[in-house]
Amino acid sequence: MTVVILRDNPQNYDVKTLIENHLAFARSETPLCHVFALLAEEIIDDDILFYSCRDGDELLGIGALRKIGDGHFEIKSMHTALYARGNGVAQMMLDHLLEVASQSGGNRVSLETGTSRGFRPARSLYEKSGFKVCEPYGEYSASTDNVCMTLAL
Repeated sequence: MTVVILRDNPQNYDVKTLIENHLAFARSETPLCHVFALLAEEIIDDDILFYSCRDGDELLGIGALRKIGDGHFEIKSMHTALYARGNGVAQMMLDHLLEVASQSGGNRVSLETGTSRGFRPARSLYEKSGFKVCEPYGEYSASTDNVCMTLAL
């Protein structure tokens, strides 16, 4: 497998489809009022860097990084295609996003994720990578459906 992570357009058909799958998963696991995943149209923003992970033309995963403050970045809409899970794609994307944040002058990266059983693999990945549970930040508020996590770079 020759995997590359590159900037991509969230409006590309295969990418938009994976974003829609991500939203469908989040909505199936979490009450709608606590789903904060972005639509493809919302990812096109000057403050968001969007990436895809591919093996040739095959889309394996996506991830976005949003600048939310002075040296503070947020991981958004990270998702691995069902057929690519278990191959380290999520870890590669997370490592890439952390490197981009660091190279962009970041000193902290935060994220919000679900608390249901379906989000357990994501939470495990973040914990293994050094993220710690933190107080809600930005638009988020305390909830039993979500958890915020942060990592000092």
